Amino acid sequence: MRAPVPATARPRRAAARAAAPERRDRRADILLAAERLFAERGYHAVTIRQIAQAAGVPLALVGYYFGAKHELFRALFEHWKGTIDERMAGLRAAVDAGGPELLERIVDAFVTPVLRLRASAEGEFYALLVARELQYRTPGVDSVLSEYFDPMAHAFIDALQRAAPHATRAQVAWGYQFALGALLHHLSDRRVGELSRRQARPNDPSAAPLLAAFITAGLKAVLAAPPAAAPTSTTPTRRRP
Repeated sequence: MRAPVPATARPRRAAARAAAPERRDRRADILLAAERLFAERGYHAVTIRQIAQAAGVPLALVGYYFGAKHELFRALFEHWKGTIDERMAGLRAAVDAGGPELLERIVDAFVTPVLRLRASAEGEFYALLVARELQYRTPGVDSVLSEYFDPMAHAFIDALQRAAPHATRAQVAWGYQFALGALLHHLSDRRVGELSRRQARPNDPSAAPLLAAFITAGLKAVLAAPPAAAPTSTTPTRRRP
């Protein structure tokens, strides 16, 4: 039978337990390392070994938690799925409110949550990762991006169509793509400091109203323009013998 711990030793043991470092969440470490490396170098330029080294974990542990690299990539987007839900909730609120300011509300739901994420310490690398991969959509990542972002893109296009019922679906889709281009460029831009002669700084949250105004004005112009002619086939017609 073990001897009872003397009363004088109990406070020392409690203090030692309190001073002991907390156990690392190695799964979270792997996610963060992958997020940063994918954002900085791109999906195809990063190896599982590099992720393990950056996370400070054994190589086998990455596979244990996530499997192959493409499964780890998907896990990142699943981890941040709440940001998509937030944007969708904002979009639904904008559409439900309706009224003459509908377009402005849609743009706010499109822009504001993303810029808030980019300005946060927790979401900075994820926002950069999304900006990089959505711009290039390389093979191997396109299916993941389609799964997580295409439904939201269609929802925003549907909302824009409601704000401009006279416009064709093609016009609205072009407008959405132009707006997305402006947003993604703003997320990753580094030149504005130099171009403004240091009067502006990259990713400045105070630029959000400027970006929203730019996108809103651009959408109004696109949605009011005459619809473009339907594309014609460039495949030469074969003559019948």
